[in-house]
Amino acid sequence: MRICASNLGCVRGDREVFSDVNFSIASGEALAVLGPNGAGKSSLLRIIAGLVRTTSGRLTLEDGAPELTLPEQAHYLGHLDALKPSLSVAENLVFWTRYLGTGDMIAEALAAVGLAAIGDLPAAYLSAGQRRRLSIARLTAVTRPIWLLDEPTSSLDQAAQGRLAELMHAHLAGGGLIVAATHGPLGLDQVQELHLGAR
Repeated sequence: MRICASNLGCVRGDREVFSDVNFSIASGEALAVLGPNGAGKSSLLRIIAGLVRTTSGRLTLEDGAPELTLPEQAHYLGHLDALKPSLSVAENLVFWTRYLGTGDMIAEALAAVGLAAIGDLPAAYLSAGQRRRLSIARLTAVTRPIWLLDEPTSSLDQAAQGRLAELMHAHLAGGGLIVAATHGPLGLDQVQELHLGAR
């Protein structure tokens, strides 16, 4: 599987966010999208996720599942942790697995992010770091080959960042690929870099 971007451009409102962006990333590889605030890192991820339309250029997926679009084969982890406060930790994950696919790895996914002991706790009581970890649990509860991660380490302490790095390593080792917008290190050994400049 390979994602190829050729001369991508993005305009939001009347402002050109970026232009002529090119990259290629294959299974087993990670791409870190770097740049100052406002450079278009989140916009690029949202384009790949199918949430924002590109204004120029071409984005293609090679050797993916032919019956599915690129967004249908991707997990998108955005800035906001999409949780229902009135549902428990486990119920939130059950909701997402039913929405995203047929995943039944609820207990395993919660254990992987260190939340197994509080599965019955309402999500309203979670700290910012715990909310982020619950969002990350979606990545392992439902299998998808492409992970699009927007500031994935936000609100995570050092131990949680280590758990996330382990999950990313395992995903890449299994043939997945990762595109992550970040201001800091991801904890991965080999990462390609794409630098976007502010306008």
